[in-house]
Amino acid sequence: MPGDSRNSPHLIKKYSNRRLYDTHTSTHVTLVDIRQMVIDEIPFQVVDAKSGEDLTRSILMQIIQEAESDGEPIFSSDMLKSIIRFYGPFQGMLGSYLEKSIQTIIDIQTQTGVQSSQAWSEFMHKQVPVMQNLMQQYIDQSKNLYLNTQNLFGLFGNMPSGGKANRDDTDRKNDDEK
Repeated sequence: MPGDSRNSPHLIKKYSNRRLYDTHTSTHVTLVDIRQMVIDEIPFQVVDAKSGEDLTRSILMQIIQEAESDGEPIFSSDMLKSIIRFYGPFQGMLGSYLEKSIQTIIDIQTQTGVQSSQAWSEFMHKQVPVMQNLMQQYIDQSKNLYLNTQNLFGLFGNMPSGGKANRDDTDRKNDDEK
């Protein structure tokens, strides 16, 4: 194919009128077109036509938002709230975890040769109960490890209320003996 679009990244300029222009193909494109580029693994970068600011993440978020609005969403409201709570000190950890999890699913899909959406959907539907159980075990183990680490290093600062009550009882008993 002349000028194979897979080798050189497409530069997509976003204009103030919100139109997107692919300089590689000299055509206007839509979010649907960019979504297809992602699916086809065609490299691209979206920039503001005037300032040159990289808008790729913003455009990808728009695509996700549209996909979430159509059909059955991936992210429930509770899940989105949980993700929002992770912004801050644990942001990097969650981002890395999600990225590795998604890459693992892609690797499984590649290794099993399951390419069609319908076949992949059927395969995953059969795997959901097993994967949910494994994920729950992993989450429980991660939570316990985190809490145990905090307790070990005294990051909570206070003993659990049961330990405090025992000390209070001992102090009262000592006061009574005096």
